[in-house]
Amino acid sequence: MKKVYYIITLLLTVPFAHAQIHELGIFAGGSNFVGDVGRTNYIHPNEPAFGILYKWNKSPRFAWRFSATRAKISGDDSDSDISGRVERDLAFENTITEFSAGFEFNFFDFDQHESGFFMSPYLSSGINYFLYDNLYVMNKQYKTDDNSGSFALPIIAGIKMKISPNLILGLESGARYTFADDIDGSLPKNNSLEPYKFGNINSKDWYIFTGATLTYTFGQKPCYCRE
Repeated sequence: MKKVYYIITLLLTVPFAHAQIHELGIFAGGSNFVGDVGRTNYIHPNEPAFGILYKWNKSPRFAWRFSATRAKISGDDSDSDISGRVERDLAFENTITEFSAGFEFNFFDFDQHESGFFMSPYLSSGINYFLYDNLYVMNKQYKTDDNSGSFALPIIAGIKMKISPNLILGLESGARYTFADDIDGSLPKNNSLEPYKFGNINSKDWYIFTGATLTYTFGQKPCYCRE
């Protein structure tokens, strides 16, 4: 454990450059939900998702990443391949507003000081906080009890390409493991609504964003070197 801590500390404190390069851009794609209602496919976008993001590149391999994303989330039992869900025949809609802070790690050097086309796979993670409506089901009809927020842990994988001196295109898919179980109304937070709970109460909800990012780079070009 001490070795892991030492490696992380070293990565974050090494003086990589005189200045870092910044990225500001957009995310556009789709969202899907995995929980107690609807499909169980982890990558199956069925609703639109849009957002903005900012990256602060600390080295050719490492960047801090911040984003805000808004998406519609839905699930329909009639689309499921689980017979019990098809017979139950519930369908819901919700809206997610997500704020994310984390890091991004490139598998290959992505030195924006270099010219020409180049690319790298990457992984990203961190911590998210999202806002949504608390739902519950009464007589097969969805109702909104309140709205609140919860935390989620993102696991994002993608590939990015430098397509011009100042533009970077990325393709990514990211699953969010949430600490909520009422996005689909299966486990209402309000104790007075306990009779209306259903599904697996030991399994939390997931939502997934899949799409493209396009960022514009600015700031002094760094030479990732030690003094």
